[in-house]
Amino acid sequence: MKKPLLALTAAAAAAAAVALAAPASAAPTGDTIVTFTVATADLNISVPASVNLGSVFPGGVVTGEIGTVKVTDDRAALNATWAVTVSTTSFTTGTRTPEETISPALVEYWSGGQTGSTGTGTLVPGQPTPADAVSLSVPRIAFSKTSGSGDNSASWAPDIRVAVPATAVGGTYQGVITHSVA
Repeated sequence: MKKPLLALTAAAAAAAAVALAAPASAAPTGDTIVTFTVATADLNISVPASVNLGSVFPGGVVTGEIGTVKVTDDRAALNATWAVTVSTTSFTTGTRTPEETISPALVEYWSGGQTGSTGTGTLVPGQPTPADAVSLSVPRIAFSKTSGSGDNSASWAPDIRVAVPATAVGGTYQGVITHSVA
């Protein structure tokens, strides 16, 4: 019987050694939920208040830059895309008779390339060169952002070309070019 007693004693000693080597049970834990907000704002556009293209005789063409247009996108969006549409009213003087009115169909626009930008993504000018000019007889896409995320901005300096009819009367003509971003 000596063998089984010796085996039982050895097994008890091994169990005692394991019990002594095991770590003490861990202390209770606590979780803290941490939150914060990434602020967002709006999608905005800024344009020059006014521009004077100079003078032209009836039957001529007047061309000029209308100044810097800038889109600022502070929406912090995952899909931060947008498009700018440009349109115009008729250009008129006096009492707005047909001889005192230049229709939007006689106004051409081209965006040119970007003059500045921030953020990431793909910016696409609507009409990169004067050869790409489009009539503003209908609203047109002036500039767009087709990919990217987060806050961003883009600016460009578009030009217009107005074909003055030979029947136009003298006077200071005024119209409104509108850029809208969505």
